[in-house]
Amino acid sequence: MSESPNAHILQRVDWLRQTLHRHNFLYHTLDQPEISDAEYDRLMQELITLETDYPMLASSDSPTSRIGSTPLTGFETVSHFLPMQSLDNAFSEGDIIEFDRRIQKLLDTEAPVIYTAEPKLDGIAVELVYKNGRLVMASTRGDGMIGEVITANVRTIRSVPLILGTDMGRIVPSFLEVRGEVYMSRDGFHHLNANRAKENQPMFANPRNAAAGSLRQLDSTVTAERPLDLFVYGVGNNPEMPIASHYDLLQALKILGFPVNPLIQTGLTLKQVLEYYRELESMRASLAYEMDGMVIKVDSRTAQETLGIKTRSPRWAIAWKFKASQETTRILGIDVQVGRTGALTPVANLEPVNIGGVLVSRATLHNADEIQRLDIRIGDMVFVERAGDVIPKVSHVAVEHRNGSEMPFVMPDTCPSCGSSITRTLSETDREDVVLRCINARCPAQLKEHIRHFASKGAFDIEGLGEKLADQLVDQGFVRSYADLFYLTQDKLENLDRMGQKSAENLIRAIDSRKRISLKRFLYGLGIRHVGETMAGMLADHFSDLNDIMSQSTENLMQTGGIGEIISESITRFFSKPENRETIERLLASGVRIHSEAPKLSRHLEGKTFVLTGTLSKLTRSQAKTMIESAGGKVSGSVSRNTDYVVAGDQAGSKLAQAKKLGVPVMDEAELMVLINKKR
Repeated sequence: MSESPNAHILQRVDWLRQTLHRHNFLYHTLDQPEISDAEYDRLMQELITLETDYPMLASSDSPTSRIGSTPLTGFETVSHFLPMQSLDNAFSEGDIIEFDRRIQKLLDTEAPVIYTAEPKLDGIAVELVYKNGRLVMASTRGDGMIGEVITANVRTIRSVPLILGTDMGRIVPSFLEVRGEVYMSRDGFHHLNANRAKENQPMFANPRNAAAGSLRQLDSTVTAERPLDLFVYGVGNNPEMPIASHYDLLQALKILGFPVNPLIQTGLTLKQVLEYYRELESMRASLAYEMDGMVIKVDSRTAQETLGIKTRSPRWAIAWKFKASQETTRILGIDVQVGRTGALTPVANLEPVNIGGVLVSRATLHNADEIQRLDIRIGDMVFVERAGDVIPKVSHVAVEHRNGSEMPFVMPDTCPSCGSSITRTLSETDREDVVLRCINARCPAQLKEHIRHFASKGAFDIEGLGEKLADQLVDQGFVRSYADLFYLTQDKLENLDRMGQKSAENLIRAIDSRKRISLKRFLYGLGIRHVGETMAGMLADHFSDLNDIMSQSTENLMQTGGIGEIISESITRFFSKPENRETIERLLASGVRIHSEAPKLSRHLEGKTFVLTGTLSKLTRSQAKTMIESAGGKVSGSVSRNTDYVVAGDQAGSKLAQAKKLGVPVMDEAELMVLINKKR
């Protein structure tokens, strides 16, 4: 369209740009979206159409710049006004205590130093330069002195504000250099690698590599398709922001529209820093992004200036690294395990390697398709990941280390446990993955896994019935289904290896003590495919008793909120099999009794967020969390302005201080119980 835009078009384009900028701020900075993703996309598409029809309206700070621009022939470089320094590393409490001692000595004070602690993201450091509130340049850290200009690529990241101060009441500096970390979420990383595998492209080893590769694309339209995000952590040159504390500086940046990590804590003494490190490390596996440590900074900016910098790092900050969650090692061989559903899972035997303080010698390879996608061979050097209690897995092959001696691996044609035939079926959770499965319902390997699951904590919780004992019971023919556990006798058990009279008595007593069980635990213990603890709880909440569930059709189950077609079919298929019904009848005939749950609490705490801190006197944290969630509330691991209540027990630490700083209501355990029971 060649004619000039009229006043109405100009007003509409201006409104669309301001609206989209505002919704970016609400979504990425405040985590308070006001419109759906679909509505956002509709507004964006309208703006793209108008700017395409009227090219003279093109603007580098329009939200449409997030779709990318003309490919570059190479990256320019730029000198940082102030060096982007790296941080010294700490690996133990002793290192942090020594850091605190040095700070006190350099500041010539015996008073406790106050710190701010931040999650250390495993991403890529960038610097963003704004003039009169508009993003004019973005660059990588480079060598700390000179970085590469990546402005076009950074513009495509939705959490990066293109214009500051789109809301009334914000005072925008005429010049501002902001520093932050660009990262890729775990889900985004796995989705990206899955797509690359389909296109036979090399996969990224980890989210950090993926983020780095995405930022250094000469074609910014490629970057625009990558799931990148940003958290800011400080400033470079900022003559117009004379703010007294580091934490207040971050809050000022948040007001301007920058995303700041909600897990940042301030007002911490040395003792509270040590406590928060342990708390942050415990969250590591549950976060949506990779975090490899905690950054500790002296909060006073005056003190920061007094402490100054060394050649490569500031004296007032240090990075306390978590134990490694990824290492490289060699695959010595590959075994195939048979699960309780008959699924065959290849497992790599590794040269033992220490990952996160745990010696790892085995790692899952998931399935045959995964071996083929990663081109895993016996003898390969591989990257192995471990986070929290998750089973270690091989994530990437170090192809550059191959010497030609590596051997391809082929999955077996028959079950390695019982020798029965194997079927190839599409995975019910991912229709593109093929699952190899043993079809023998009496396969010993499957039965062993069934017994372990049945006796696990979320199910019948039979103390003393571990993996080795389950193997013996099946191998000796004492147990052919989990119902047989309730018919075991002491004299039989005494004949097993390492099972004397006392141990046999204890196991029989433990089994007998579990004959009274809730419907939720009973259902979970049955090992129905796709019915985990959460789904078992939903079924127990919705239906009156076991017979009621067993009589439901697939269609009726699908009418229950949260139970989809695949799960419904799995449940009805399980109860339609005569052998499963017979096992349940034998369980009940042995004396197992299913008792009704306590009356459910009302959902009167729906939408309320709680944070627990300190030691409670009558409840464990787990019990308090369960009671809050049963009443509709949510329990968070950190205090923010979105927290509704902080529940403080004895020796409450940094979370209590943060709550007082933010004005979040604080209650004790007794007040919590009153609130929970208010509408019982």
